[in-house]
Amino acid sequence: MADRLMTSMAADDVLTALRRETRLDKAVLARLACCLSLALDGREVPPSINFSGGEIWQTSFLGPDRPVIYALIAHIYEQPDLTDEALFSNRSIIKNHIDRGCARLEQWFNECERDVSRWLEHLLKVVEFDGRRELIGAGLDLLMGRTVLGQRNVIAELNNTARHANSHLAIMGKPGVGKTQFLLKILTDIRIQSNFQTHFIYFDYKGDVVSNTRFLDLAKAQPYRLLQSGQNLPINPFILPVYDDQTINVSAREKAESFASINAKLGVVQKGALTEAIRAGYAQRAATDVPYPDFQDLLNIAAQMYEEQGRNDDSLIEILRDLATFNLFWKHGDGTAPIERLTQRTLLIDVHAMPVLKELAAYLVIERLYKEMVLLPDSPVENDRRTIRTILVIDEAHNYLSQRNLFLQRIIREGRSKGIVVFFASQSPNDYQQKFFNFQELLEFTYLFQCDGVSASALQDILGCSSKTAKDLQVEVARLEPGQVISRSPNQTEEFMKFAAEVFYRSYG
Repeated sequence: MADRLMTSMAADDVLTALRRETRLDKAVLARLACCLSLALDGREVPPSINFSGGEIWQTSFLGPDRPVIYALIAHIYEQPDLTDEALFSNRSIIKNHIDRGCARLEQWFNECERDVSRWLEHLLKVVEFDGRRELIGAGLDLLMGRTVLGQRNVIAELNNTARHANSHLAIMGKPGVGKTQFLLKILTDIRIQSNFQTHFIYFDYKGDVVSNTRFLDLAKAQPYRLLQSGQNLPINPFILPVYDDQTINVSAREKAESFASINAKLGVVQKGALTEAIRAGYAQRAATDVPYPDFQDLLNIAAQMYEEQGRNDDSLIEILRDLATFNLFWKHGDGTAPIERLTQRTLLIDVHAMPVLKELAAYLVIERLYKEMVLLPDSPVENDRRTIRTILVIDEAHNYLSQRNLFLQRIIREGRSKGIVVFFASQSPNDYQQKFFNFQELLEFTYLFQCDGVSASALQDILGCSSKTAKDLQVEVARLEPGQVISRSPNQTEEFMKFAAEVFYRSYG
């Protein structure tokens, strides 16, 4: 076994800075980084080939705990006969996890504004919650409110497969009627009932949720305020499961179609140029440790292509320039690794300050979520309760539903078996009547607050009621008091029910 190993330069910078701030020994911090990476990333850590950092001595890192650390790593890697070289050396598992874990420690330290107390508190939360296994068969039975007549509790058995085809949910109502407070209460209930193992990715369109510190604290959600204080989203939309030619070509074509579905100005020529720029971006990064491009790469490549062809800048160059300049997503040189597992993070993405690209930014995150989703094993079911892993929450959904978001459609269709669920919040049932995709038939849980101008056909589709009942409800829905909700009834003898919604500020103070 080697006496020492050399960390990467980036890892050594992190360890040095944290040692200065925390007064903890480097070996202790290195062990913390290694263990966190083992717990959160498992075997999915690439080899670290940078050895220009500082020394970590075997005696101080392993010490008397060598048998325990050996057994832990052997279990995770399913290698009962680990060699000394594989355990501790410049080419070892420990070396790889130290370097990866240091990137996580630095990211969290910066997110905590370099406050040691907040950083330590965050580490405790990570250890306590993210390190646990999935709760299999746990019920998510949510108190939604109490009926107007009879004051009976309204319970939604969100993940009961015997009662419900899926767990997709939609909340509809005009501004100011209470739908956001209702949604926050539901999400907080889910986080607490699941022991914080059901995560959510929330697109905050108006910026009113990100300022709710009580919700962020109770839900243990990490906010990302795009275009504010230089904060970007540590997600790279170009990460792929593998980087062979076929996968890259398919992904490049999909990206081009995604951009065109959001921006009508992108025609056949621009889609072709974007496809070629993306392919060239992967080729440019192929021989590096991070084999995927960022938006600055694509801008540089596309601008050079246009110059060589004698073409003037157009809408494609404009979009790529905005994406690169606004610094919305992870880019090379950030110093921290991008998020690799969206399904293991609870994120609140605040897009309200973005003058443009709101929908495109959401589209790219949704695409990443879908591609991660398809690689997941089926979500376990026990006692008719399916484990829900991640909820995609789309606020002000009417801004997104009219677009041909193929990956959102695929998540809605295919997400059930993977434990991926979609929650919508929008202003009217009319928003879900899209000719290219039938959202209504895949929404199992629907809640209508006061809405204006709702068509009878939309009500019929959303509630599953008769046409006569839908026509009668048009007036009823328009006259609902703030906080009152109409939804499907669990009783076969009733076509709908009316209840007073539970809300976050009353439930959680």
